[in-house]
Amino acid sequence: MQKRKTSFSCGADVTSSVIGGKWKLQILFQLMDKTIRFNEFRRLMPEITQRMLTLQLRELEEDGVVHREMYHQIPPKVEYSLTDLGESLVPIVRAMCDWGLANEGAIITNRTILTQTKEPSQP
Repeated sequence: MQKRKTSFSCGADVTSSVIGGKWKLQILFQLMDKTIRFNEFRRLMPEITQRMLTLQLRELEEDGVVHREMYHQIPPKVEYSLTDLGESLVPIVRAMCDWGLANEGAIITNRTILTQTKEPSQP
C-alpha cells in the first residue's frame, strides 16, 4: 500500500489530503444523510471500480472520517457511516456542492472557450 502523508504545510493541505481525489468527495456526499452498504455504493457510483471503492473507503476509515461496521452473518454485511469527525466535513462538502452548482455554467463555458481556442495538435 502507498505511504500516506503525515506532515502538512497548512490546514488546507490536511483537508485536501483527506477529501482529495476523484471519489472521496462523492463517497462523503453519499454518506451525509445515511448509512450505506458497500454494494449500494456500487449502485450509486457505477463508474468506480470495486478495488478503488475499497481503497477510498479504507483511506477514509484510516483518517477516522468513516466508520465501517461488519456484521458477521451469511452473506456478510458491511455498512459505512460518517464518524463525528466525518460529520464535521459535511458543511465543507455542502459548500463545495453549492459553489459547484452556482458556477457550473461558467466553468463549462470557460473550458469550452479554451478548448476551441487551442490549436489542433500536429501529428
